[in-house]
Amino acid sequence: MDVKRTITTLALAALVCAALAATAVAGGKGRLYQFRGEVLGATSGTVTVTVEGGNHAALRAMLGQSQNQTFTLGQGTEVLVWSKGIPKVGSWSDLEQGDWVQVNVRAKGGASLQEIEQTPAGIVGDHAHGPNGHALPLFLYVGTVAGAQSGGHIQLHVTGGNRHALRTLVGQSADQTFTYDDGTIFLLWQGKVPTVIDASQLKAGDRITVRIRAKLRSTLSQVEATPANHVGDHEPAASIAKDANS
Repeated sequence: MDVKRTITTLALAALVCAALAATAVAGGKGRLYQFRGEVLGATSGTVTVTVEGGNHAALRAMLGQSQNQTFTLGQGTEVLVWSKGIPKVGSWSDLEQGDWVQVNVRAKGGASLQEIEQTPAGIVGDHAHGPNGHALPLFLYVGTVAGAQSGGHIQLHVTGGNRHALRTLVGQSADQTFTYDDGTIFLLWQGKVPTVIDASQLKAGDRITVRIRAKLRSTLSQVEATPANHVGDHEPAASIAKDANS
């Protein structure tokens, strides 16, 4: 067999595969990275978001990164503005500070956050208000981590919370176990700057906050079975106070 011809054939095959992969991503067939959060600002080419959640691929890409991130808006980006459950096509100028958005980006599997952010978003959904329009009340628990985290559960020694959370604890032990899933965002606060971490980085004794959206009058067991939206490690008191009276 001609060795040079074989090497050339393999090289061409590799180039074809790479081209097909690039085409698949450009055509919307790459991995979906979905980020959810509040708009900080927008221009004709970018939208900056305080990320509060997302799918597993998106949150994994954000590990060790700041909560505030800027995404690219391209000619093919579709901005959908939702009102009363009905979407209409809008533009970047409809993205106002404080709006709750969902940014969908298609990029190669295992892409870095920088690569994802440089890839124009496919869809930006502007829902104006937070998840479920904040129709579901917030249950905020404050406490210290009681053990190592694994299997989608957080062991927490509760020391405080908002009124909805404290109501569920009447007559209950201060030691409780809460649930998280791939959509739960974990933030480590260092001063006033939060960065995204993995659940496994929580350590026994860490002071954390657990935020869960659940139906009004939910029992403690119902709240604990609902995956947390947000877990904050060493969250500043000023940040906690914003939700403490909700």
